[in-house]
Amino acid sequence: MAVNKVREIMTAAPVAVGPQTPVVDVARLMRDQSIGVVLVAEDETLRGLVTDRDLVVRVVCEGGNIEERSVAEACSEDLVSLSPDDDISRAVELMREHAVRRLPVVEDGRPVGIVSLGDLAVERDTDSALADISATEPNE
Repeated sequence: MAVNKVREIMTAAPVAVGPQTPVVDVARLMRDQSIGVVLVAEDETLRGLVTDRDLVVRVVCEGGNIEERSVAEACSEDLVSLSPDDDISRAVELMREHAVRRLPVVEDGRPVGIVSLGDLAVERDTDSALADISATEPNE
């Protein structure tokens, strides 16, 4: 049976933090849970998304005391999101159109998942190098 809906491939129950969470705590969370993205939410409303790359480019490279920086300073706030009931083709279309690798999945205004380029590769192009890499356990 073919997978057609985002809910069938998304990572459910994504890790989320509040906007005032220190970036150091977010980086440790990413390390400890072997993830590369964390949602930023306030009162269960999605406010942003931060990747490990965002932490490096928007915080570490700027210098200064990173202990004093919050995730609100590092996250992308202009988000494109999906519904869990959207077709997978919609996810592909949005990733292409907005040149992003991850999309938050939102239901009734609350973040319920994340779909990544790797998730799509595993589902749609099982013989690709990206699918092989995405299907393996992360390096610790």
